[in-house]
Amino acid sequence: MKKRRTKIIKDKKERGEWAESVFIARVTEEGLPASKPWGDTRSYDCVVGRPGKFVAVQVKCTIFKIEDGEGYICSVCSSHKPYRRGAFDFLAAYVIPEDLWYIIPAKEIRGLKSISLCTVEAKYEHYREAWQLLRKASEIEAAPPEAEPGAEKGQEFPPSSALGRMQTAMDYFKRRMERDHLRPPQDGK
Repeated sequence: MKKRRTKIIKDKKERGEWAESVFIARVTEEGLPASKPWGDTRSYDCVVGRPGKFVAVQVKCTIFKIEDGEGYICSVCSSHKPYRRGAFDFLAAYVIPEDLWYIIPAKEIRGLKSISLCTVEAKYEHYREAWQLLRKASEIEAAPPEAEPGAEKGQEFPPSSALGRMQTAMDYFKRRMERDHLRPPQDGK
C-alpha cells in the first residue's frame, strides 16, 4: 500500500493547531483520555489522563530536515526561550513527513531550544511512539486486546498508517456501540 502523503500546512500557527488535533486523535486511539484547555495561554497544549492523575503535554511538530538530510530538527522552546521547569510533563513531537510521534519526558529536553529526531545518532529514538510513557504516568491501564491496532481480521490498511489507525478507531467504536446496545437497560434509564 502506498503511504499517504500529508499536505503540509504553510502557516506555522495553523500547522501547530493541526498537530494538536492529530495528537488528540492519536492518543484517543491509544485508549487514553485527552482534553484540550480553553485558549492558548497555558504552557501545555493538552492533558492526558483522568481526574487525580493528569499529565500535561506540550505538542510540537516539524517538517524541517536537518541540513545533511539525516533526520529532522524540532523546536522545543517558546518565543525563542527554553521552557521553564514544570511547564509540562511530556513533549509530544510529531515528525509530519514520517507520520511519527516522539513522546519525550520534559526533563530530557529541559534547557534546550531544539532537538534532532529520526537521526542516525538515535538520542531520542527510544521515545519513538512511546505511548506507554503517557499510559504509565497517567496510571491508565493498557487497552483491551480487541482495541489494539490490527485486531480486526481482514483489515485493509497497515495499522501504523493513518488510514489503518482510522480503521482501527472505527472498528473500536463499532464494537463499543454494539456492546452498549446489547446491555440490559439500567433501572430508571
